[in-house]
Amino acid sequence: MSENNTIMSFRVLILVTTPKLSELATEYFKRKDLPIHYKLNAVGTAPSDILDILGIGTSEKSVILCMVRKDIADVILRELYVELMFGVPGNGIAFTLPLGAANKKLMNMMNGMSDDNFKSDGKEELIMSEIKRVMIAAVINPGFSEEVMKAAKGAGARGGTVIHGRGVTDDEAVNLWGLGLQEEKEIVMIVTETENKLAIMNAISESCGVNTDAQGFVVSLPIDTVIGIRNN
Repeated sequence: MSENNTIMSFRVLILVTTPKLSELATEYFKRKDLPIHYKLNAVGTAPSDILDILGIGTSEKSVILCMVRKDIADVILRELYVELMFGVPGNGIAFTLPLGAANKKLMNMMNGMSDDNFKSDGKEELIMSEIKRVMIAAVINPGFSEEVMKAAKGAGARGGTVIHGRGVTDDEAVNLWGLGLQEEKEIVMIVTETENKLAIMNAISESCGVNTDAQGFVVSLPIDTVIGIRNN
């Protein structure tokens, strides 16, 4: 197998759910002996009617990130769909992103995971979405997440999740580009259909781009598989 095929066989699994269900998800990951996963606190951005459409519930959120093999990721999504009842509005969403690169030790660790913990039940056609979607991530200064979502919803987005964090920058590089970047940051994650990607990204850039007070950067990543989003 070539190096490129080896890398592309891994996925980053992202789960956005309620704090209560995130505890069940964490127990699931431990039970399956998944070696690396991270849990972050976040806030949903959408009003209640939009949250009902997306099926991701109240505004307080937990985000769990996990790196796994592609074949195992598909099984995990199927099992999480059942164990966390992601078919019920308000319980959450989960999706996978292709992993572009990883160091050798991490890849060996993920390759060494036992297949005995992951058995296909043959029901993937019942729960896997065939709709092609992307994750848009906008990194902005604090206090601008509402403006980001206002622009995004005007371009077709239905909701998002905000993660609070800190920027780590090279002062020399920042000064070179004339950006007075704040250390505290917010990341707005939006899952949307691929056909809406450019419109949403352009709307966010115009409203909260690098030349605004928000000093936002916007990127998108292709979603491999997604569960928990209703299509009605």
